[in-house]
Amino acid sequence: MNKINVEFQDMPYAIEEAMNRLRVNIKFCGKNTKKILITSSMPNEGKSTVAINLWKMLAEAGFSSVLIDVDLRKSVLKNRHHMNSDSDIKDLGYYLSGQAEYDEVICETNIKNAYIVPCTNILENPSALLEDARFKELLDKLSEEYRYVIIDSPPLGSVSDAALVASMCDGAILVVRSGETPKSLIRSSMQQIDKSGCKLLGVVLNRVATAGHAYGKRYGRYGKYGKYGKYYSDYGYGYEYKAEAAAADNKAIKKAGKKG
Repeated sequence: MNKINVEFQDMPYAIEEAMNRLRVNIKFCGKNTKKILITSSMPNEGKSTVAINLWKMLAEAGFSSVLIDVDLRKSVLKNRHHMNSDSDIKDLGYYLSGQAEYDEVICETNIKNAYIVPCTNILENPSALLEDARFKELLDKLSEEYRYVIIDSPPLGSVSDAALVASMCDGAILVVRSGETPKSLIRSSMQQIDKSGCKLLGVVLNRVATAGHAYGKRYGRYGKYGKYGKYYSDYGYGYEYKAEAAAADNKAIKKAGKKG
């Protein structure tokens, strides 16, 4: 098995705590929730950051986890996390096109319990490859060998890839950028996930600007927010974040979306 080194920057305590809450909520989704799609409505909402940090934290908590980079048109993980290997890597595209087999595309990482099926080559039109039976076979086999399969997909509002992948998953998390994503687009994304037959586990709301940075202001507002946990953290972009984490049912999510 090939090995890839994945680099991470140290997270501030607040963001680490928010991601930990998300990880815990994922755990309470049940033993049959294994293949989890992380997506968004449009680009630059933070889905890849959520996906890779959730994967890392699940692995560090002792759960064997594999991350699949399915953003074959515009992957950012390889460069953002300086992924490198001492050997030639055959990525997901090689597997989907029949140029590599299952064991050739799964890589160990420098993180214990964490494995990855990377995307190292950008494809212009991967939809046909994702529709092929080989992709579903890959997901099913990974879910048999690993406790969690975290899937970073393209945005729902850009291409059809995410909805297609969602139809093969046990649950989905929708990442939303506060103040940027139109509510109509969020509702449309929820409907696409619902139509795919995939359960919407919850929403992560990113980049919520809040006044003040004092300890009391940043940490004193934790508590309940409807059926969701309410968390604040700093992702290193000069904003505060709120994570409305996973483990809510579809009805509650849809109701919240309609009221907004």
